[in-house]
Parts: sequence; C-alpha cells; structure tokens
Amino acid sequence: MTDALNTSSAPHIPSRISVQQVMLWVCLTLLPATLAHVYYFGFGILVHWCIAVVSALVFEWWCLGWRKQPVRLFITDLSAVVTAWLFVLCISPVAPWYVSVVGMFFAIVVAKHLYGGLGNNIFNPAMVGFAVILIAFPQSMSLWLPPGGLMAEHSIHFSLTELFSWIFAGHPQDAVDAVTAATPLTAIQTGLQQNYSLSEIVSLPVFGEMGGLGWEWIANWLFIGGAILLYKRIITWHVPAAVLMTTIAAATPFYLFNNDLFMSPQQHVFSGGIMLAAFFIATDPTSGCSSFKGKIIFGAGVAILTVLIRNFGSYPDGVAFAILLMNMAAPLIDRITIPDPYGKKGNTNATD
Repeated sequence: MTDALNTSSAPHIPSRISVQQVMLWVCLTLLPATLAHVYYFGFGILVHWCIAVVSALVFEWWCLGWRKQPVRLFITDLSAVVTAWLFVLCISPVAPWYVSVVGMFFAIVVAKHLYGGLGNNIFNPAMVGFAVILIAFPQSMSLWLPPGGLMAEHSIHFSLTELFSWIFAGHPQDAVDAVTAATPLTAIQTGLQQNYSLSEIVSLPVFGEMGGLGWEWIANWLFIGGAILLYKRIITWHVPAAVLMTTIAAATPFYLFNNDLFMSPQQHVFSGGIMLAAFFIATDPTSGCSSFKGKIIFGAGVAILTVLIRNFGSYPDGVAFAILLMNMAAPLIDRITIPDPYGKKGNTNATD
C-alpha cells in the first residue's frame, strides 16, 4: 500500500506562478520607468540601485542565517531586489550613499524579518525604508537635479566620476544650491507658502504639460508596466483602479473650490508617487488586502490619504505614509470584507 499524500481539505487552488517569477516580472516592468528616470535625472539612480540591492541582499543573507532559514531559497527569490528597486525610485538620485544603506536596513531587517520574513510582514518594506529616510534625512531627500531630456537647457549633466564624488564624498553647500532643484510637489508646497498662486508656480521649467517635467513620462512608463502586470495576472485591477480613480475624485472638489491653491487631479497623478503606488506598492499581497472589495477600499484609502497629506500636511508627497497607514488598517478591512470560509454555516455556497 502506498503512502497517502498529506493534503489539506478541498477546495484546492493550484499555484500558477512562483514567487521568483512574480518578482522577475515586477523587475522587468519597472525597467522602462527606471530608464526614463536615468534619461531625465541622470545615472545617480543606477548608483543608488547598486548600493540598495547589495545592501538588501547582505541584510537578507544575514537575517536568514540568524533565523536559521534556507539562505539560497530566499536569497534568490528576488523579493529583496524588488524592495530595493522600489525604494530607489522614490529617493533623490544624488542623495548620500548611506541613505540607501539605512533605508534597506529598516526595510529588510526591521519591516520584513523582524515580522517573520517574506509573507509575514505587516508593512510594505520599501515604504518603511523610505519613510524612515524621509524623517531622518529630509534635506537629502529635497535635493534633486533639474530634469534633463526635453528641457536640456535647464539641466545639469554629471559624469559618473562627479556623481560618485557627490554621492560618496558630498559637496559644499554652495555647490548644492547651484545645481539642485526642488521636485514639482516641493515646488508647489514652497510656492504656496510664499503666497504664489498655483498658476504662477506651474509655469516654472520643472513642470510639463500634465505634471512634473520628467515625472509625467516616468508615470506613463509605470502605467505601461502596470498594464503588463495586469495582462500577466500578476496583479488584479482593483487596487490600481481604486487608487487612480479615487485620487481624481478626491482632488477634483479641492481644485474646483480653488484652482490657485489646490493641485489639479492630473498634477496629483503625474507629479509624484501615485502611479508607482497604484501598480507596484499598494498591490503588495502581503501588506495589503485579500478580498476584491477589500482591495478597492485599501486603494481608495491610499488615494484619499495621499491627497489630504499633499493638500494639508507637512510632506509634499504623502504616498509612503498613506500606504503605511492603510497597511495598519488592512487586517480590519479583511476581517470585514472577506466572505465566510467554504463550508462554514451561513455561506450560501456551502452544502448542507
């Protein structure tokens, strides 16, 4: 007599794709937006990508050994690489090197492994790392290069040697002031505080037709990458649709009330991290919601909180904090929205 397989009770849902394959698709769909980032803001993001990926893998290896987990299995699943990649898309390409190291420490060690590793983390690791460095190094996060590409006359181009010197050795404050610029959202916040109207602010060279110059094209490539993930069924439509549609719905009343004080819906979508959040961060299955209804509520919450933080908060872009706040609410949302298990009394699909 052969040994019976030790399986759980029905129904059974076969796994369509491995964790490594999912992460590989995420990496591939992030690549076009990353190249657009290089085109507009220089090679600094690639330097930080290397720093962040190496730091993430080192911290992952250390934590797996400390927790006595199979190192090779988890170090090759690409989850740490995706965390690092999402993180560097959010930070300044000329930030000091230690920003990426500190961010990865909190993302991998604190947010991921102290909660039990992959699949057990309550908070999105990349957003934990980003939120920490936003609070710890606000000045470094406010320094960006002017966008290049289509507006090359307003851009500053660095060689790799100069970028390495900037990132690893730093520059005098007068040099920093001479070559850096504010992000579109920071420019709006600062301009409004100085009593400029929004129409005056968006006439600055840092703005394009739909949002921030360069940022709008990065957002377009993120949208295309997200569409590929939807086509491959890596993610579902619920979170992206909820984030984007609710952002537009939440921003429109403010804009109609006073369009010289509040950003237009398209500026919200194309000037910050909304597109990245909609397709690549808020769709995290571990720190988000499980049911379709829960995903819609989760995405809508991210959008509403982001708009409120941008309009009334101290931080120009509130995406990271919005996602972390909704991460805290996700278990409650799931508790309310997930239907009864198969076979439980009261489930209309259950048999007698």
